[in-house]
Amino acid sequence: MVTKNQINLIRQIKRKRNRREKKLFIVEGKKSIDEFLSSNYKLHEIYSTHPNEFNLDSIVNISSSELSKLSSLKKPNKHIAVFHYKDQVLQKQNFYLVFDRINDPGNLGTIIRTCHWFGVDQIICSVDSVDCYNSKVVQSSMGSLSKVNVVYTDLIKFIKTTNKKIIGTSLNSKSISDYSFKNFDGIIVFGSESNGISQEIKKEINDYISIPKIASNSTAESLNLSISVAIFLSKFKGI
Repeated sequence: MVTKNQINLIRQIKRKRNRREKKLFIVEGKKSIDEFLSSNYKLHEIYSTHPNEFNLDSIVNISSSELSKLSSLKKPNKHIAVFHYKDQVLQKQNFYLVFDRINDPGNLGTIIRTCHWFGVDQIICSVDSVDCYNSKVVQSSMGSLSKVNVVYTDLIKFIKTTNKKIIGTSLNSKSISDYSFKNFDGIIVFGSESNGISQEIKKEINDYISIPKIASNSTAESLNLSISVAIFLSKFKGI
């Protein structure tokens, strides 16, 4: 049975500061847990109302009422697991997806899931972006966080050391349909949901692209960030 110390640990690491201190984070649901188990993330513990659903030893049995109190979901999904942080090392690549001050956890989780779908295994975020181990990010990524490297770094320093072409995304600029990404060797920068790309990074940008409205009478002000990323990746991957 689950102990008070184990319950306290789960409650503690719901907070960003405690997660970083203990280097532990929470994953909920069988599918997502299985994805992390099949990755190079190290398992700390699994707590389950149905431990027989895992072919593992040492699963902690937990009651439905205890799970409900600990879960971040409105409808808890039988299992809650704790995994160790993984050291995220920046991998050298020809093409980089960069996110400046992304603050919506649902958006980041969906972006990670979208990148996994399109075969992009790394994204780079500014240090003031939402924590990728936030429970809402983990949940909305549906296990894809285990397959996509999320690196947090000083974007200005990173951009200046790469010597690559910097493309910014904006609402009004060259259409993505008119831009060729064949053999693209550079950086694509997406800004925050509410404020766009910061002024400091704008100074480093060489060119801009946008996703044009198809309907001239559309009154929509902008696209959701995660949708924009999906459209961009479909173009970049030649779909």
